[in-house]
Amino acid sequence: MISFDANGVCDHCNSFIEHTLPNWPVKHDGEAKLRLIADKIKREGEGKDFDCIIGMSGGIDSSYLTYIAKEKLGLRPLVFHVDAGWNSQEAVNNIEKIVDGLGLDLYTEVIDWGEMRDLQLAYFKSGVPNIDTPQDHAFFATMYKFAQKYGVKNILTGANLSTECVRNPVEWMYYQSDAVQLKDIYRRFGTGSLKNFPVTSILWHKLYLPYIKGIKVIRPLNYFPYLKNEAIDLLVKRFGWQPYPRKHFESRFTRFYESYWLFSRFGYDVRRVQYSSLILTDQMSRDQAMDLLKLPPFDEKTIEQDIEYVANKLNISVDQLKQYFEAPKKSYHDYHSQKWLYDLGARVMKFLSLEVGGKR
Repeated sequence: MISFDANGVCDHCNSFIEHTLPNWPVKHDGEAKLRLIADKIKREGEGKDFDCIIGMSGGIDSSYLTYIAKEKLGLRPLVFHVDAGWNSQEAVNNIEKIVDGLGLDLYTEVIDWGEMRDLQLAYFKSGVPNIDTPQDHAFFATMYKFAQKYGVKNILTGANLSTECVRNPVEWMYYQSDAVQLKDIYRRFGTGSLKNFPVTSILWHKLYLPYIKGIKVIRPLNYFPYLKNEAIDLLVKRFGWQPYPRKHFESRFTRFYESYWLFSRFGYDVRRVQYSSLILTDQMSRDQAMDLLKLPPFDEKTIEQDIEYVANKLNISVDQLKQYFEAPKKSYHDYHSQKWLYDLGARVMKFLSLEVGGKR
């Protein structure tokens, strides 16, 4: 799903130059606009214990966002964390350091592990690449449900164009919020029922919550220059925050999935996407990226330990996990989905200039 023009430039780069850059808030008085947004959040939060919620994983984006929200914008966020059972110790430590260092309150929602485990195993059995969908789905579904339950109007997220302007191809990582596909895969391969697992849907969180309930998702990191290495340096010096080898490695499962499973089973190297974003935003040279891509995406010395850890956590044998690895490869095409609705929504959002980033 990649194409090149007559000059050898790919559609991802052309889309960034032609569409993302001209519409990136940081290029249009972004910081001033963010101040106005922050002032509105403060007014809406008057008299409440907190004026917004921030979903925090312990990774660089959400950690830096929390610092900016409290220290630079003067907001009173509730730090919201979803524990799906795969937190690394580094992630736990980083969350504690940021929350304690900023004097904020932390709310942690723990996902029913029995259901999470069964759903993740269903995804392994399905053969699709995107076996991390259960964890991602739980993250934002839980946060949306919390916001609706307690009347929170503003959700701040660390999603940003500076490090994520190039998106993973849908074939690699299908839409994690597609409840139709999630339920279909679980119906075919699950062994129980999802009584407690939080489920969302695109119509609920893209239409009902923002336009009926007035719950808005705001991406503050898009409104001012966000340089990843500078943010890491600040967090390390200010809070003793611990960096990760790569993006998303705060989750033990995501580290296994993105570095080993996608690459070794399907040949998908997510570093190409991550590095491409950094190249386009002048945070990495192409030569640096090409040199890094010569190295394997996972640590060859410890990968067997990671495989054993994942198998033990899921209460299956290493041999069973390897059988899933060798099983026929499938894709989202093989299961029911709402992709047509996502495609329609993307076209509408692009046309109305409500969505910036990604291929047009």
